[in-house]
Amino acid sequence: MRALVSIHDVMPHTMPRVAALIDSLQHQGHDAITLLVVPGLAWQDEHIDTLAHWQQSGMELAAHGWHHHASRLGGLYHRLHAALISRRAAEHLALDGPRIDTLMRRSAAWFSKNGLEAPSTYVPPAWALGSIPRSRLRTQPYQRIEVTRGLLDPQSGHLDPLPLVGFEADTAWREHALRQWNRVQVWQARHRNRPLRIGIHPYDPELRLAGDMQRLLAGDWQSRRYDQRHLN
Repeated sequence: MRALVSIHDVMPHTMPRVAALIDSLQHQGHDAITLLVVPGLAWQDEHIDTLAHWQQSGMELAAHGWHHHASRLGGLYHRLHAALISRRAAEHLALDGPRIDTLMRRSAAWFSKNGLEAPSTYVPPAWALGSIPRSRLRTQPYQRIEVTRGLLDPQSGHLDPLPLVGFEADTAWREHALRQWNRVQVWQARHRNRPLRIGIHPYDPELRLAGDMQRLLAGDWQSRRYDQRHLN
């Protein structure tokens, strides 16, 4: 079984935790990892050097929003999304189409400006793409955009539906909801022979589903980066 393994929220202050997660994943045989980098923060030269090292060692760097924080909540949908899922992370939902378009382009440009390979993958924070017209998506500099339901081809608009699991449970309600969600998603991956997306956040090893995460990663999954989606 194949798994698209990603580490979210790669930020200057999470770098030590990300490094520890990478070591743990590699110890379990998962060398193909996609790192979701949040560009619009206080990056220092030593952080950029570490990102370059990870990229040169075979890991994929994907763009992950800009600030990963919504300074305000938008309409009713955004408020419900924040209450149930994302809190203040879904920054796209506070923006209109042109501003989402600008944010995504700015995020891509940051990598080249810092001497890193340009990302081919974009993941909006909390997988919430927001209201961006198809015409603007077609001209984005990415080959794939990850949303909750799967991987979206921005040029064609085709969605490749893929199951998704996560472990960011810091309350009893989130623990219960995510555990049930994950069981269904793993079942779908195994019974429909679909790659499983495994999304890991920097604080997951300290949260309520840490044991579930470790047991899943110890299973018979062959890791792939997002840009290796169609490799056998």
